[in-house]
Amino acid sequence: MSDSESDAFQIDDGGSESDGYVQPTKAKKAAAEKKAPVERKAPAKKAAAPKAAKIPAPKKPAAKKAPLASKNLPNDSMSDVESDFADSPVKSKLKPADDDDDIPINTAPATKKSASEVYQKLSQREHVLKRPDTYIGSTEAITQKMWVFDQETKNMAFRDITFVPGFLKIFDEILVNAADNKINDSSMDQIKVVIDREKNTISVYNNGKGIPVEMHKKENVMIPELIFGHLLAGSNFDDDQKKLTGGRNGYGAKLANIYSHEFIVETADKVNGKKYKQVFSNNMSNKAQPKVTENKKGEEWTKITFTPDLQRFGMTSIDDDTNALLMKRVYDMAGTVKDIKVFLNDERLKVKGFKQYVEMYLSASAAASAPDGVAAPRPTMVYEVVNKRWEVAFALSDGEMKQVSFANSIATTKGGTHVDMITTQLANKLMDQIKKKNKAAPVKPFQVKNHMWIFINALVENPAFDSQTKENLTLKSSAFGSKCDLSEDFVKKVAKTGIIDNVLSWARFKQDQIMKKMDGTKRTRISGIVKLEDANSAGGRNAKKCTLILTEGDSAKALAVSGLSVVGRDEYGVFPLRGKLLNVREAGHDQIVKNIELQHIRQILGLKHNQDYTSVDSLRYGHLMIMTDQDHDGSHIKGLLINFLDHFYPSLLRIPDFLVEFITPIVKVWKGKQEHTFYTMPQYEEWKEKNNDGKGWESKYYKGLGTSTSADAKKYFSDLDKHRLGFEPLQPEDRQLIDMAFNKKKADDRKEWLRQFRPGTFLDHNVQSLPISDFVNKELILFSMADNIRSIPSVADGLKPGQRKVLFGAIKKNLKREIKVAQLAGYVSENTAYHHGEQSLTSTIVGLAQNFVGSNNINLLSPNGQFGTRLSGGKDAASARYIFTDIPRITRSIFHPADDGLLNYLTEEGMSIEPDYYLPTVPLVLLNGADGIGTGWSTQIPNYNPVDVVANIRRLMRGEEPEKMNPWFRGFKGSIERVEQDKYKVSGTIEKIDDKTLEITELPVRKWTQDFKEMLEEMTTGTEKVPATIKDYEEHHTDLTVHFRVHMTEANMKAAEEEGFDKKFKLTTTLSTGNMVCFDLNGKIRKYTSAEEILSEFFTKRLEFYGLRKQWLADEINKQFERLSNQARFVQMIIAKELNVNNKKRSNLVAELRSLKFKPFPKKAVAKAAGEEEPTLDEEDEGLASDYDYLLGMAIWSLTQEKVEKLLHERDVKEQELIELLKLTPQDIWNADLDNFLAEWELCLEEDVAALKGAKPKTKTALKAAIKKKKRAAGEDSGDSEDDFKPVKAAAKPRAKPKATAGTKENSKSPVKRERAQVSDGSEVDVKPAAKKVAPTKPAPAKPAAAKAKPKVETVMDLDDSDDDMYTIPAKVAPMKAKIESIVDADSDDEPIKPKPKAKPAPKKKISAPVSDGSDSDIIPTSKPAPAKAAKKAPAAKAKPKAKKVESDFDDDDSMIADDFVPSPIAPRAGRGGRSATKKPAYIEMSDLDDDDD
Repeated sequence: MSDSESDAFQIDDGGSESDGYVQPTKAKKAAAEKKAPVERKAPAKKAAAPKAAKIPAPKKPAAKKAPLASKNLPNDSMSDVESDFADSPVKSKLKPADDDDDIPINTAPATKKSASEVYQKLSQREHVLKRPDTYIGSTEAITQKMWVFDQETKNMAFRDITFVPGFLKIFDEILVNAADNKINDSSMDQIKVVIDREKNTISVYNNGKGIPVEMHKKENVMIPELIFGHLLAGSNFDDDQKKLTGGRNGYGAKLANIYSHEFIVETADKVNGKKYKQVFSNNMSNKAQPKVTENKKGEEWTKITFTPDLQRFGMTSIDDDTNALLMKRVYDMAGTVKDIKVFLNDERLKVKGFKQYVEMYLSASAAASAPDGVAAPRPTMVYEVVNKRWEVAFALSDGEMKQVSFANSIATTKGGTHVDMITTQLANKLMDQIKKKNKAAPVKPFQVKNHMWIFINALVENPAFDSQTKENLTLKSSAFGSKCDLSEDFVKKVAKTGIIDNVLSWARFKQDQIMKKMDGTKRTRISGIVKLEDANSAGGRNAKKCTLILTEGDSAKALAVSGLSVVGRDEYGVFPLRGKLLNVREAGHDQIVKNIELQHIRQILGLKHNQDYTSVDSLRYGHLMIMTDQDHDGSHIKGLLINFLDHFYPSLLRIPDFLVEFITPIVKVWKGKQEHTFYTMPQYEEWKEKNNDGKGWESKYYKGLGTSTSADAKKYFSDLDKHRLGFEPLQPEDRQLIDMAFNKKKADDRKEWLRQFRPGTFLDHNVQSLPISDFVNKELILFSMADNIRSIPSVADGLKPGQRKVLFGAIKKNLKREIKVAQLAGYVSENTAYHHGEQSLTSTIVGLAQNFVGSNNINLLSPNGQFGTRLSGGKDAASARYIFTDIPRITRSIFHPADDGLLNYLTEEGMSIEPDYYLPTVPLVLLNGADGIGTGWSTQIPNYNPVDVVANIRRLMRGEEPEKMNPWFRGFKGSIERVEQDKYKVSGTIEKIDDKTLEITELPVRKWTQDFKEMLEEMTTGTEKVPATIKDYEEHHTDLTVHFRVHMTEANMKAAEEEGFDKKFKLTTTLSTGNMVCFDLNGKIRKYTSAEEILSEFFTKRLEFYGLRKQWLADEINKQFERLSNQARFVQMIIAKELNVNNKKRSNLVAELRSLKFKPFPKKAVAKAAGEEEPTLDEEDEGLASDYDYLLGMAIWSLTQEKVEKLLHERDVKEQELIELLKLTPQDIWNADLDNFLAEWELCLEEDVAALKGAKPKTKTALKAAIKKKKRAAGEDSGDSEDDFKPVKAAAKPRAKPKATAGTKENSKSPVKRERAQVSDGSEVDVKPAAKKVAPTKPAPAKPAAAKAKPKVETVMDLDDSDDDMYTIPAKVAPMKAKIESIVDADSDDEPIKPKPKAKPAPKKKISAPVSDGSDSDIIPTSKPAPAKAAKKAPAAKAKPKAKKVESDFDDDDSMIADDFVPSPIAPRAGRGGRSATKKPAYIEMSDLDDDDD
């Protein structure tokens, strides 16, 4: 308000003088009235330059009419307002002849006014009359659509009416006062309203508690007079009191009084026993003395009767429109005030409650929309009484937001915060359902509101409005004093009214509008698509002859462009796709609109949205050709493009030969001038079976179009008919198949589709045209299966193909030393036919090595570097070029080397790759869990405790039922509780330290520290919706642990405690075991009901494999027995000169050996089967001669009597080994493996504890010492007498004498030679270099030296260093362990070793010794445990630098051997052979293959 107005706001005494204003007592002359303001003292305020003016005495009395035509002007100066009022045409027309109370407005020239005349001070009543818009709204008639009561139809009507807002307001103030009395007096049950249009009077009566009839002690007036006759008076000024009434500012009924000729107040006060009546007149300027009488009957009521000053509203009477509006307001009272009878003109209204009131609107809406009087269905109403203060009803609108709302019985015709709260809440709840169905234009909540017709009847505390007219509630929803949470049932009923369909229909309409903006046109030239190689005739007269080739990437585009040199550029265009096309069936509108690729395709082809095509005449191209790789992803791209056309332009697919594909060979084979091409792998496999597995033919795989050369491209396009395959016109069933394949909602249908898949299914391209149904069922299904195979693990080993490839590559490379992850990824990609990006491969490697809480229970690779932590859930892993990995010991205790030869290795691109599955000692799928999403299927398997799993395996061995296992995560300190059959609650750890501090020391599994910290940060700073609830927090955690200290106020702590700390800080999550899906052992997708079911299936297959392992071991011992017998007889015959090998041709010698019944041991290609790259022999040159290398390759110094005795002894040992082995059951072997696994697992747990304590974990050497101690205690140490037959043993003799000086060159090399020759076949058995423990140089007998050397072998024989540790025999058969181990080291001459990459002088000498031996005779004796003690006592001399060089040589050998790994049944390591062709690694195969020639 203006400065001059502020002083005037004081309680008006109904005719008493305001400060500084002289109220005239008579209206004698107009001049007298005008002088009054001049005599006032103007306030000392700074003002604009005053206009000098002298007010003329009696002139222009019409100026008094100013109040009747006031305008909504902002704080203008009085002089500005005066000119406005003078211009008003209403003033002269409606000014009454006599109005003593008006302030005269001077219309004389402004220059004649003085400063005192310019600045005026009005009384409150005068200001209300002069500025009505501030209090009651406009006093000018307006015309607008409003809901009114139609007397003819006795219903509501929405029509144009002309009314004066100010007049409605004064009526409303009296009416709402009556309704408010119901809040104060619940016993009130009547409101009576009489509108007398003849007398222009209105009366409102209620029988609620009367107004106290007594004198106000402070103001010294009667309270009824104070309430109705004094501005700024009332009972609503105590803001600390929560009121549910409509009054607020102390104007209310006084406004009706001021704008009335007569205003009568009547009330009956039961408490004081009085009745009161007082008459105000002449716009509240006159008041009669109140009439107080006795209330003998004890009545209680209040009645207000007033005669509006119609002339001030530009009215002459209460017209029909105004009357209809007033009646509507009376009906409002009947609908919004509960438990009350409302009478209008002495007739009771037939409306009982809000629901019936709302039905009046819906009936009116139905009647209005009915054509030609035909009855239309009434809109469905959803009604709910939310609580005592809120009633809400909903009906469907016609696309425009409509609302009928009330706040404390006040009609908020413009809505307000209460309407916003309800509509927003409802819209948000509907949005969830709309998003699921909506694939069109994005829908926002306000757009959902446009389809709502909301009815609200609310009671709010201390309501606030944007103006005195009270049309818009502005009170914040948080201050309503109550909540209005719509029930789920209400929302469901609303959703069924059709609002969702209406919203989606609107969204589709908007989508169509937007999509049409992206339409293409038929034109000859297109600009802005730089990668388009446009056909010269595209968009022209010959457009229908043109073909657009869509290629998979730029490399394929280059191939197509090369081919265009053959067919020309006039009728062929090329456009490359960037990877996979968008699945438009599942994409949102924004995704589709913003997808540049789809826009370009539309523009290139000239497609128009929603057009039904019967021909290609309106298109720029008449054909669309798909040119993708011949792999599964290429099939998926074809499917996605078909999906795009089917979704938006299905009519195009009905045009014959519009859609075609370009097929390229996947494999090409040739021999000389003969050449064959194959378009599918099954066809190629079939050809191989018929052609000796393709031997003699060269082959090339074309997995990508980039593999083809420009010459190939020209060849393809030269025979275009052969490579061009058209799709048949679209059939109705085809559309269903496409929808099934790409619709997210059809997951169950896809599952059934995939169940029908049969291995070997392929699409035959030797057809004239291709039905789309065949493409989906025979080609696209292969992608879906491959997608599932990539995403869902096998129940056998718990691995997905990518993980299996990594494990295979790591084992093949024999990662004893760490290697960069990037290098390992390259190695795996090269050796396992990996067809995806190396980034995903490095991610797989990192995932296998992660061991933080929530990742793997057992990491199969070592995380040497930053592989990610629980801080960010592994996302904080370093780049693959910075981190290293290797194979930890526990991995080979799970994937036992002895099983390698029993597996079924796959072949791809002509090389042997990983097996179809491994069979670990324990079911890894339970230990590490699995997550994945494929096509139609997904899986979620939690981690389980290895100890629990092993215990259940042993129960199954004993024939007992397995116990129920609960999820378990390594390092997790929280709790996991079962809450349902297949659901668990996972809780973190939180503890209250004091009234202001909480300590959080564990988070739920897979809730990462960084995410939790961000949540705490929000709780600290607060958001717009959620206030801050914690003061501060501290962080004390590490990368391994969680430790937050949270500080709160006592009040917030108490509130959090009441809510529950777990709920407040979101420290609980759920874990489900209801979706455990794996590929079973037959390669079929299967859903398992429990972990125990998975374990049972694994157990059966694993036990079967232990039986196979035992059989293989027996066959190997038998084979070695025969070899030793043959070798002994061979040496005996040489010594006895019964056989002469000197100066004979190799072929003759071999023939002689055959005639003497020496058994041949042919070479095997086991190395190739395991992925070995080096050839085993040049068999075309060797022929069958190599079959006797185990005899002819023996060293000359082996032709001694001692050697014969040794061989015979070893033969007897083998026989005893076989007897001992046959005593073992598969369960015994498995139990031994489980013991070994548990020992490794305990070591892992010890390392975890040490890491948390910051202590140094148990070293590898300590583990070896423990193993050695166990072996000696079990009597497993055995002597090594093979050294007796090797010339280097002369140098080894001094090692036995501790008094000798260690340091001679001979002695420094001797241990190396002994170590390499310690096993029967010359191959190494995971021995550490002798240089690490240099033997004494004092001479000693050869045999003792060998015996002392033996413990060395036993000590270092562990899973980490060698694949040769088959398993540990149980204690009862411990003496057999060394014997069985010796089997691993036999037959080393069966296969050649890879050339050593880094040969050094020292290895050269030691390699030469065993070459002639063939190493079959070099078997470790198993019956001499005693010398082990001597070996232990032998002091190690200080190694000289030269000895260290020998040590590094052995290290090099280890790396060389790594490359020689092949998954044979026992996967023995090759020995350090010399450069002679006769020295081979110990590749061992099943005995049933012994006689096979390779």
